[in-house]
Amino acid sequence: MQAGNSLLKTETLMTKLKLQIQMLKPQQTDVPITSQNLPLMGGLRGAFLALLLIIAAFTASAQQLPNKPNPPRIVNDFAGVLSAQEKESLEKQLVQFNNETSTQIAIVTVKSLDGTSVDDFAFKLGEKWGIGQKGKDNGALILVKPKYGNEKGRAFIALGYGLEGVVPDALANRIVDIEMIPHFKNNDYYSGLLAAAIRLAQLTKGEFTAENYMSKTSQKGTVGGGLGIIVFMIIIFLIFLKAGRAKSSSLSGRSNLPLWVFLGMMGSGRNHSGSWGKFSGGGGGGGFGGFGGGSFGGGGAGGSW
Repeated sequence: MQAGNSLLKTETLMTKLKLQIQMLKPQQTDVPITSQNLPLMGGLRGAFLALLLIIAAFTASAQQLPNKPNPPRIVNDFAGVLSAQEKESLEKQLVQFNNETSTQIAIVTVKSLDGTSVDDFAFKLGEKWGIGQKGKDNGALILVKPKYGNEKGRAFIALGYGLEGVVPDALANRIVDIEMIPHFKNNDYYSGLLAAAIRLAQLTKGEFTAENYMSKTSQKGTVGGGLGIIVFMIIIFLIFLKAGRAKSSSLSGRSNLPLWVFLGMMGSGRNHSGSWGKFSGGGGGGGFGGFGGGSFGGGGAGGSW
């Protein structure tokens, strides 16, 4: 009898334990963590962290680029390699060219590329500033990082979508190599920047073709360097001779074409033929209204020294 009572008590106790265990089990409304879904949850967490890292890297990269100038300027010398007079001279000529053609040729110098390649820096800066006109994408950016000590100097010409056919990559590379870098090696940044701007202006206006430029510069990189200096001296002599004869009445009339001739030949240091060594254009006016929202597609070329 006692044995039967003990058995009954044991069964009752086991029943109570089963009920308590069932009460402790988690509700099935939550997704259980099992060996099958644990890798999935870890993968989602890893993907989220990777996305955060990408966003942080992109933000840091964007912060390295100079902000768009306000008030707007088409020549921005962040590296401080140009004098005030040189900056104003380039600004005046490029703003005039923009006003006449809507093509925007911007010049930017920077002290550092912040660890990025010169081409990547140029394309991102051109896109961020919106150099060129929206829909035409007719912008060009001449970017220069000067040489400091043993650190190489770098230059790059980035082109908007609309100018890639007019200025092929090989031609942009030729401009950097023979129009810019020789001046930069002599620490003459103004002449190299002006020479590149002149070539881009002439090409985009159709004054000569890419094939014409390549053929004229195919031998030894330059054509008629010594002759260019002689022609330059003759033109300057004739200008002053004409000014002396006409006295003050002719001085006010020299502000356009002779200035373009003078700046063009000063910048290139060599005259090839015809209008090869100068900007072309009539009298301009008005300030720079700002960049027009152009886009860049990866066309262009650069070099180092």
